[in-house]
Amino acid sequence: MRDERQPAIAPLVRPLQEFLQTETAGGVLLLAATAVALIWANLPFGASYGHLWAARITIDLNAVNLDETLGSWVNDGLMAVFFFVAGLEIKREVLRGELAAPRKAALPVLAALGGMIIPALIFLAFNLGREGEHGWGIPMATDIAFAVGVLSLAGSRVPLSLKVFLLALAIADDLGAIAVIAVFYTSDLALGWLAAAGALFALTYVLGRLGVRHVVVYVAIAFSAWLAMHESGVHATIAGVVLALLTPIDPYMGHGELERSALDLVVDFRTGRRKGTREGSELSRAALRDLEQLTRESQSVLDRLEHALHPWTGYVIIPIFALANAGIAIDGGVVRDAASSPVSFGVAAGLILGKPIGITLFSFIAVKLGLASLPDDVHWRQLGAVAMVAGIGFTVSLFVTGLAFTEPGLVDDAKLGILAGSALIGIVGLLVLRAMPALVDRGDSVEQGQRS
Repeated sequence: MRDERQPAIAPLVRPLQEFLQTETAGGVLLLAATAVALIWANLPFGASYGHLWAARITIDLNAVNLDETLGSWVNDGLMAVFFFVAGLEIKREVLRGELAAPRKAALPVLAALGGMIIPALIFLAFNLGREGEHGWGIPMATDIAFAVGVLSLAGSRVPLSLKVFLLALAIADDLGAIAVIAVFYTSDLALGWLAAAGALFALTYVLGRLGVRHVVVYVAIAFSAWLAMHESGVHATIAGVVLALLTPIDPYMGHGELERSALDLVVDFRTGRRKGTREGSELSRAALRDLEQLTRESQSVLDRLEHALHPWTGYVIIPIFALANAGIAIDGGVVRDAASSPVSFGVAAGLILGKPIGITLFSFIAVKLGLASLPDDVHWRQLGAVAMVAGIGFTVSLFVTGLAFTEPGLVDDAKLGILAGSALIGIVGLLVLRAMPALVDRGDSVEQGQRS
């Protein structure tokens, strides 16, 4: 029976496994980059760390002059690609994945909502009316890479359905963070540039509907839209999200048409091989090229882009972002200031207390009201432990810090709160998960995915 069912479930489980593997390995690189940044910033030549990321890079486009620091190019440019991939994941999950069915989506979406509201309220409890109150969005985010990495260390104690819950929660969390950035962390608007960005987004949609597939066209439009958004006052990374939501999720060619055309091409390939002539060899090569094109067109653009870009964001962009943002010169004065800073306490408390309480409380309310139900193989202790792991807020938290504060002291206080809070709640969550008994006949393989 297992072998008969395997083909049906394999396409569903394999993308999840690939995602988990990428995020786990990415979490290791993210941790290494963070360690390098902290060590570098605290070495005798640590001043070179700040000098590097403060170096200015100018691009003069006549109409627009982009004069940014290297760190800003990372945060505004490379992170636009990160948010583009996040947007692809959000669209896929909302239309085809864990967030597609309302009742199925209710638990992770409401849990994510609680995991954003309660940390923000806790932060404001420390900072309302103070100079740091604008940082309330910092402890709202969950770092998928670190969270998945911690779950991987828990091994077979975490059922597949709980990992799916965490991923769906983190994706809903990303959507909330994007909305917060777009609405609350936007500077003065330049309506002309915003209108230009909107026109470019509309052009992207129209070209997609017309079947235009040339990558160069879309890359040129994407850069122009990013530039317009950058100049509009809305953070440039939002351009990546909007473009992701406009990316087609349906393949250009259906599987039925693929099968019919592929059979004809296979016949052409065999005919060419049998001829053994130059013309026959050319026929075989042409058939192979056309078959490759058919295969590509039977996959959606969204799936192809996500598969191609996700390793780049996990293995390159996010580690570079951590290297550029996690370095803090930790001396007695910085630690002393952070120890008495409401910003540090608000961020750390938001992650350590707000995330677990918010996720667990809103999940409990959703289940009790009949809006959602726990997966069959998950109990409340496991969900509470995963809610702790979701308190690891690193990448997006650091990102929001750069948007919320310009005063270096507040930035350092927030970063130390993020590092301390994420490390503590991550360790506690892992210990709670490790204390649980290993699951029997459950895991991450295809067969184990069937049983769960």
